[in-house]
Amino acid sequence: MFQATRRRLAIWYTTVTAVLLLLFASGVYLYVRSTLIERIDDTLNHVVEIVERCLTTSRCASKLIFEPIDADADKFRINVEASLRDNTDTVEDDHIDLEWFSPTGKLLWSTLSEPLNIPIRANRTGETVRVVKGGNENSKLLTSRSPLLLRQVTQRVEVKRQVLGYLRVSHPWFEVTKPSRQLIFDLALGIGLMVLSVGASGWFLSGKAMEPVGESYQRLKQFTADASHELRSPITLIQTNVQVALADLDLAETETTTSLQYRQQLKMVERLTQRLGKLVNDLLFLARQDSGISKDTFSPCPLDALLMEVVEEQQLLVPEKEIALSLDLVDPPASETSPELLENWFTLVGNWDQLVRLFTNLIANALHYTPAGGRVKVELARIEGINRVSGLRNTNAQLQVKVSDTGVGIPAEALPRLFDRFYRVDPARTHRTGNTATASATGSGLGLAIAQAIVEHHQGHIQVESTQGIGTTFTVILPITLES
Repeated sequence: MFQATRRRLAIWYTTVTAVLLLLFASGVYLYVRSTLIERIDDTLNHVVEIVERCLTTSRCASKLIFEPIDADADKFRINVEASLRDNTDTVEDDHIDLEWFSPTGKLLWSTLSEPLNIPIRANRTGETVRVVKGGNENSKLLTSRSPLLLRQVTQRVEVKRQVLGYLRVSHPWFEVTKPSRQLIFDLALGIGLMVLSVGASGWFLSGKAMEPVGESYQRLKQFTADASHELRSPITLIQTNVQVALADLDLAETETTTSLQYRQQLKMVERLTQRLGKLVNDLLFLARQDSGISKDTFSPCPLDALLMEVVEEQQLLVPEKEIALSLDLVDPPASETSPELLENWFTLVGNWDQLVRLFTNLIANALHYTPAGGRVKVELARIEGINRVSGLRNTNAQLQVKVSDTGVGIPAEALPRLFDRFYRVDPARTHRTGNTATASATGSGLGLAIAQAIVEHHQGHIQVESTQGIGTTFTVILPITLES
């Protein structure tokens, strides 16, 4: 139990830390990537400004940059060779390619070895394009092509409101992808090492945190063992002495008024001692179940035989109430032909004594709150686990036991707290035996809590449905085999 708790704490600690690290790494990656893209766009825009200045002035060329068209002094064209020839080497060194297009979009000059075949779109904010190299778009040799990603900025160049052409500047995208991949690798490696370190430290810290819990658990075990001995011994001694005193009074030849009073007092002490002993046993049982101290042995238990035994015992205890107590065993379907399965149709793995206590509590409770002439029905059925996909039977078979009565019922507002310890719906509730209304027996309020603890110990579940004035039905579902 402690190792499982320690493991869960370490896993939760590591998981939360890993999620926080992933969020942090994602933020760092997005920030660095956006910064790289922004820097490339700034570089491309800067190159556009420089080249545009060279194209529209005479600073970067040794020849006349503008030439008149058809002797018209108001219209010019750019001498591309004169303007860009001296800058080609610099462009190549910076891994930036230039393309010059005519006003109609025709490629006139380029530093690229092969045209990109990408339509012109004026865009100063930058865009990423995917280019397939190794042939034209209509080429069938697609396998020989290698994709190329470029970051591009396109600028329309004008002089005196005359469009001279379009300048497109391209930058390889690997300037972003290469450092991005390296950053992902570095972050993944760092996060992996950090998660491992956090997992190891979380395991160590959870162990340190569980130490005081373990010490408290050991003290609880010791207290339970001591209380089991210290509480049972005096109660047993009191009950034994009372029984001896009553036996001595029975042997006395004469019965005086004083002896009759003693007898009544001793009988009262005996009843109270029995109730106290039962209460102590119930509390110790719940304490063992809560702390995991109980080491009950589980073995195959035929639940049909167990219920027959419990029903017979209860029938002997309430003959005067004239309540019809019956046991109904739902037969297996006719399609079931396996002899071994039919023989063990109602057999489950569990603790016989605990299951007897469980169903004794439920049936006794039903009898107690059912008036004379009422009916209590116990029904046992097997629920086969069927795979919804294949339709075949699987190993998740369960046994269902219903204990139904026609008693006074339970208020709807009391159902959620019905299994709480020491909780009683209404101590003043009454039921009728014949024509006489008698108060419900004073119980400790632990019967249903014990029933729930036994069901959970067998990895099952219990539920209740009740309508006041009509009756109550407790449904217990237990697995055939316990999961490890």
